[in-house]
Amino acid sequence: MALLLLVLLPLLLPTVGGQADCPIDSVVNLKMQAALAGKCCGSGEPAVYSAELVCTNVVDNGSLASCPNGYIATGCSCGMACGSWDIHANSTCQCQCQGIDWTSARCCRIQLQRT
Repeated sequence: MALLLLVLLPLLLPTVGGQADCPIDSVVNLKMQAALAGKCCGSGEPAVYSAELVCTNVVDNGSLASCPNGYIATGCSCGMACGSWDIHANSTCQCQCQGIDWTSARCCRIQLQRT
């Protein structure tokens, strides 16, 4: 029994090289694929598009960090141990504390691909 567990253990654990940068991105990708498979096409037809969540991090000096065109800010991080931030126009993170040395924005978009 122990030998079987040792043989199957690598299959049960995620591979380090194959993981996405952010585990939540992988979960969101699976949910989007399931939604597209069930909703986008007629009954029994294969999906015409597949969707993938594409994310990047932007770090800028000061209290603002803006996402590239087509991306939406999904979260922010601030230097100087500041935990107070907000998102302007869906794409710019602004830290609310005085004297912020850096601001980071998590920027994501949905990429559709024809299957």
